[in-house]
Amino acid sequence: MADVTVLAATGNQMVAEAFRQAAVDVLAAYPITPQTTIVENYAKYVADGRVHTEFVAVESEHSAMSASVGASAAGARVATATASQGLALMWEELYIAAGMRLPIVMANANRALSAPINIHGDHSDIMGCRDSGWIILFAETAQEAYDNSLISFRVAEHPEVQLPVMTTLDGFITTHAMERCELMDDATVLDYVGQRVPENPLFNGPGPVGHGMFASLGGSYFELKKAQRAAIDNSAPFIQEAGDAWAEVSGRPFEFVDAWKCDDADYILVVLGSAAGNSRVVAEQLRAEGIKAGVARIRLYRPFPAKEVVAALKGAKAVGILDRSDAFGAEYGPVGLDVRSALYGEGLLIPTRNYIYGLGGADVTLDAIHQAYAELQELAAGKLDQSLSYLGTR
Repeated sequence: MADVTVLAATGNQMVAEAFRQAAVDVLAAYPITPQTTIVENYAKYVADGRVHTEFVAVESEHSAMSASVGASAAGARVATATASQGLALMWEELYIAAGMRLPIVMANANRALSAPINIHGDHSDIMGCRDSGWIILFAETAQEAYDNSLISFRVAEHPEVQLPVMTTLDGFITTHAMERCELMDDATVLDYVGQRVPENPLFNGPGPVGHGMFASLGGSYFELKKAQRAAIDNSAPFIQEAGDAWAEVSGRPFEFVDAWKCDDADYILVVLGSAAGNSRVVAEQLRAEGIKAGVARIRLYRPFPAKEVVAALKGAKAVGILDRSDAFGAEYGPVGLDVRSALYGEGLLIPTRNYIYGLGGADVTLDAIHQAYAELQELAAGKLDQSLSYLGTR
């Protein structure tokens, strides 16, 4: 039986604990708000001798991911963390890590991108790299940030996956809010995560290997990208397997989509991350008034769980899709495009309304959520169109 320690902790603390328990070999990182305390806490573990990690304090986030790529290619278990402009500075290396099929785990404290300068939480940074080839998980709570981080190592290093994973948590909400959390004992976690067994390491391998080779004009590059697409598309069952195995250890379920009271719901909000709590509070209030409201929270964002999203939404009269980022020039926000595409692919013409909300850390009030549900009722009645809307702005 696993030992459990109950503690009050922030999401950043819990991610640092997950990295420690996973016995990371190399952690290369650069501090950036609101991620800093992840690597700050981890640096203390190194200084105190609690881990045997090679901690590399680099001069930039680009260097952090460059060092992570090299260490992972050499066969090490690698983790890092970043946010916002730091994630943007890694842009080049994100594609290299994914294209080289390196199982790096990175925590991202979801934060707004400049300009104007803003240090608060939204999903602009993570949505900018949603199609870079990384598996992406969203946490609602500090506890889930811990769980997702541990699941990420098992997924990334699975022989049939071998892809980098981003475990994300909302800046200054999940990263810094103190919550009741459960920490599993070190031995149980390490047994769950297992040891990394690199297939083709640069060092100490069975024979000569090449990493980051030049691809011929068209042919081999094209074929490798097709294989990369197949790898992330085919990763879903292994992600579910890893989540289910952790659920057996922790007692906490793992689902690609947390479909809260969606079975009989007429009006459903789709959401990522920390805003799910307020959405459920309002939905509960509406149900007390006889209005059947539900919340579908997407936990696994890449690969996009289209089948599970459709299953959650198929009985609704109207669906609201909450996007904490914008896709400038597109008809809808990033999640709005994904959800509408999933519904259309199954021939479901459920009326939807896409809401951009909470940019730059703007409060997600209960009144705003009430407004969204009220508009869904109008949408279902044909009194409102399906255009993009901004929620909670002047």
